[in-house]
This record gives sequence, structure tokens and C-alpha cells, in this order.
Amino acid sequence: MPRNPIRLALIAFIALVPLALPAQTVDTIDPALRSQVDRIAAQVLEATGVPSASVAVVQHGKLVYTNAYGSARVATATSPAVPATPEMRYSIGSISKQFTATAILLLQEQGKLSIDDPVGKYIPGLTRGNEVTIRQILSHTSGYQDYWPEDYVMTTMKGPETAQQIIDVWGKKPLDFEPGTQWQYSNTNFVIAGRIVEAVSGENYWDFLSEHIFRPLGMKSVWNSDATKLTEVDATPYVRNALGPLRVAPKEGIGWMFAAGELAMTPHDLALWDESLLAQSILSSESYKKMFTEVKLKNGEGTKYGLGVDVRQRDGHRSIEHSGEVSGFVSDNEVLIDDGAAVVVLTNQMAVNAASEIAQLTAPLVAGYPLTAAEQQALDIYHGLQQGRIDRSLLAPNLSDYFTPEAVADFQSSLAPLGEPLSLRQTSSELRGGMTFRAFEIIYPGRKLELTTYTYPDGKLEQYLIAPTQ
Repeated sequence: MPRNPIRLALIAFIALVPLALPAQTVDTIDPALRSQVDRIAAQVLEATGVPSASVAVVQHGKLVYTNAYGSARVATATSPAVPATPEMRYSIGSISKQFTATAILLLQEQGKLSIDDPVGKYIPGLTRGNEVTIRQILSHTSGYQDYWPEDYVMTTMKGPETAQQIIDVWGKKPLDFEPGTQWQYSNTNFVIAGRIVEAVSGENYWDFLSEHIFRPLGMKSVWNSDATKLTEVDATPYVRNALGPLRVAPKEGIGWMFAAGELAMTPHDLALWDESLLAQSILSSESYKKMFTEVKLKNGEGTKYGLGVDVRQRDGHRSIEHSGEVSGFVSDNEVLIDDGAAVVVLTNQMAVNAASEIAQLTAPLVAGYPLTAAEQQALDIYHGLQQGRIDRSLLAPNLSDYFTPEAVADFQSSLAPLGEPLSLRQTSSELRGGMTFRAFEIIYPGRKLELTTYTYPDGKLEQYLIAPTQ
């Protein structure tokens, strides 16, 4: 059943009136870590050309830092640039999906459904609705075709749509694969999930989230960007055609995003959500276990996806994360679930991965992951070569011969101008020729270097070579 157009109109009218938000600036972070976060964000923006990023950091389970960088609105011929601030909302796109998954799990806890129920029990007319389960739509293993895989707004999407109309077109096509046999990201899955929330709860999707999640967590900035665009006091969405100038991005028509991506908010309030994931305060521990557990295909292969969240390993630590994109905005949310840490990054340019780059560089620092002995040695040698020196006591004879005065000078002249890298991390290791081969990634804004080493059992280095990867 389509959502009530009168209700949508009322929401749109109310949303036109900007509401004063409580202070969104938090700064209890260690100053040294703050400096690293600021440097990463500023340099990634400079390298990518994305106009702004707004960041929130959770450490030891608590929000400790918010800051915004760049311009929320770029300068034009008639108006100056507007600096980004932590009080501004950004659309979070598909990060919304974890809220939808949580709503489904809440309804399961209330005994109103099971995630192993067929979706056809609640939404009639779906292709093979008596076989596809709620668990499969929440994990993108259903086979329902994605209605919006493109990274731009098609002409048809500029007009209004309803969840039921999306379901009637994409939810009634032949499946792309047998349920449970493949993983394929599909926004259609979460439109179906949102309609199940409404059918089972008897409430509007937005009202259900507000009652059970937003208000209990004090998330006062949350905005339904499916009903109306963000206000003048929020970040402006941008798009760039090829390498052309930034242009204001078009707005999707009402109804297109729904439970797949309709939410907008400040990083502060998304960090409050991350605090709840770390504290497991909204759902039962059993429900969080279901949400955070990688769903397996019928052949036993992993999907690296739980229920509405990516499930990853970062430096050997469990990370629950998701990115998001809607017209003019890209977001990333990394929650290092075993370390009490999280990083939120919201940006205002479509189809650029600056948000993920900032988040993935920042998260290990926030979690306090130390460099391994091999990484520390590699970094120390790198710093020495930037200054034109090499500790030959670390080198086996062949490598010592390799580092002639000319080679050392070449390393210095090419690496010194790059300055301090944002990150140096080992990416692989294997045995070869009686030695340990290691590959490292050295990251600068918009640039990556590969470092390869060979190490003998006695610790002497047989190789230390650097080459560009991008």
C-alpha cells in the first residue's frame, strides 16, 4: 500500500522550518590524535577536491570529537563560500539500511515476525515471495534486482514514486539468481524491508524509527530527506561531471529512497547510533549477534555482509561498517566493535570515495592499533631515507651494496618532498627463498606507494624497494 500522501505533505511542510539543534561540537579527544584526524581529513579533501567533510569520532564507547572541514557551500559569483560546521546535516544514504535492519529485529523481538519468514507472508505479489526470506533481503542474498545501481540521478527518478510502485516494478521481476546462492547489493531489498516494517507494526516507517531509535538515543538532528530536501543551513549536495566544476546535485523525487537511504543527520547523531551499537542498547545481544554475523551462501561461501551492515576485519579486528551514497552526498561509518571505537565521515560530493578514505585511515588510529615490529622498522627506515641516510647494520650484504650513494640520494630526493605519510601498513606476507617477503602500503592523499621487503631469519633485510601504485 502506498504511503499516505497527506502525511508526506505534512512532514514536508514541517521540515521546511529549520529547527535549532543542540550543540554538536565535542572535543575531549587527545590533542595528538585530534591533530592526526584533522590532517587526514584536510589532506584527503585537498587531494580529491571534495568540498567538505564532517567527522565524528567515538573512542572507548563514547563520542569524543566532532569537526567539519572545507565548504558546505562553495563560492559562486554572487555569494561567498559557507564553511562546514558540525551542526550541519548531510544525507547518509545507505547507512540508513542498518536502521531498517534494526527495525526488523525489534519486531522479531516483539514476536511479530521472524527473519526466516518468507517475505510473501507480509508483502503479496513478490516474485517467489513464498521462498525468499526476510533474512535474505536484509543480507542482499534474495535475488531481487537493484532499482538504483547508478551513481547519478536518472530522469525518471526526478519525479515522485512510492515504495509500492518500486516493489511492483522491481520486486515482481524474475530473480537475478536463486535465493541464497549469490550476494548482490540491491536497494530493492530494503524497500521491501521497510514496507514489512510498516505492514507488521501498523506504523509509518519514519514514525517507527523515531519512536524506537531516534528519540531513545537523543538523535535530534535526524531528517527525512525522502520527504523534503535539506535546508539552507545544511550541507549543499554537489556533483562533478568528469573533471569539470562542482555543480549543485539534482534532488531525487519524493519516495525513491525510503528505507534504503532516506535518512540525513549530523555526524554527532550518527555517532550516538554507533555508541548504541557498541553498548548493544537498542536490541538484545542475540539480535546484535544476528546483525553482526556474516551471512553464508547455500554453498557455505561467506558474503562479508550481515543484516544491513558490512562485516569486515581491519588489522585483525572486527569492523561493522557501511558506506552510503545519494545524490550529492557520500558517507562512511566504521564501527570497530571489539575496540569501542567508531568513525563517522559525511561528505557532500557524489561518486567520490573521500569519506571511506578518511574513515579507513582514521579508524585504526582511534582504536589505537599499534604498528607491528615489521611496520615500525619499515617506517623508521623510510624516515631515514627521506633524510638521506640508511642504517647499514640492518642490511644484508646485497642490500647494502644496492644502497649506493646514488640510490640513497634518489630515495631522498623523491621521498622527502612527500612528507609524513598518512599511513604505513603491511598488506601481505609469505615465505620465499628462505626469507619472509612482506608488502606494505604507504598512503598519501591521492597517492599510494608499495614497499616490498625480504627479511632473513636473523632479521637482516635483503630487500627494501619502493614503487608507486597510483
